[in-house]
Amino acid sequence: MSHVLTLIAAPKVDAPGPGSLGRFPRGVVIAPEAVDAVRAALAHLGAETAAPDWLDDPEAAGSACDIAFAELNPDQADAAARAALTPFYPQGGLDVIAQKADGRKKAVLIADMDSTFVTGETLDELAAHAGIKDRIAAITARAMNGELDFRAALRERVGLLKGLPETTIDETYAEVRFTPGGRAAVMTMRKNGAVAVLISGGFLPFAGRVAKTCGFDRVFANDLVIENGKLTGTVAEPILDRDAKRATLSATAAEAGVGLEAALAVGDGANDLPMIQAAGLGVAFHGKPTVVAGARAALNFADLTGLLFAQGYRRSEFVTD
Repeated sequence: MSHVLTLIAAPKVDAPGPGSLGRFPRGVVIAPEAVDAVRAALAHLGAETAAPDWLDDPEAAGSACDIAFAELNPDQADAAARAALTPFYPQGGLDVIAQKADGRKKAVLIADMDSTFVTGETLDELAAHAGIKDRIAAITARAMNGELDFRAALRERVGLLKGLPETTIDETYAEVRFTPGGRAAVMTMRKNGAVAVLISGGFLPFAGRVAKTCGFDRVFANDLVIENGKLTGTVAEPILDRDAKRATLSATAAEAGVGLEAALAVGDGANDLPMIQAAGLGVAFHGKPTVVAGARAALNFADLTGLLFAQGYRRSEFVTD
């Protein structure tokens, strides 16, 4: 079969403790009847389909499966599958990704940090210590949806933090929550030979530690200028923006000796969209509306293990330590 359509369910149980994510629905299972309806919808459009291939171990059955198909455009297959699933999941809960079967496992992972590998925006959380979180978060939301110039918005937000003690960075990091499945996604891909890069429009004091915890090979991020133990309200130049993210994707793929089709890029904000659109598998992860609209694939319900299921990894292949 030339193509594969993957169904990925929202996690059954939220990860416990500080890594929990309330934004993910619970208890979603892929019903065999829903899979049959998807296959029937594809067949109605002239596709040939194979029997479903469940990607879970028996204890986790029902959270991800592949449906191989041929003789149908993947965009049509995606749309048909979503329509077929609506009667079964009117409130959502399943992600759908249709793609070519060949080259599905990727050799490069380029990932955003804020609201992707960690659950919040670290700059907004830093602003909470200055008592201006709501003010800065409003600017962040507009910038991440592409309504504001990223560089100008970043300078404006950081400028509002002038005079904040450097120690606030450590206090903020202690409150960071990791998105479930992030380390498994990175370590599983690396075990299979992929290069993993964390690239953030946020700041290195956070990104460096997040990258180490999740197991990334490299990390790129902006940096805050600090003098005499306090934030100066400025960002070190040059600012890492959407163009830098796209350039890092290209450079990393070239260094790995592969084309962009062998890369996976994931993020949630407008500054991630160029790299998402350039990668062979570009994923909007719980993305802003403009990002979901512009991305070829989206995970709106799954945690970060959805990146592995989308590549055809079975749960038994996940690296979790």
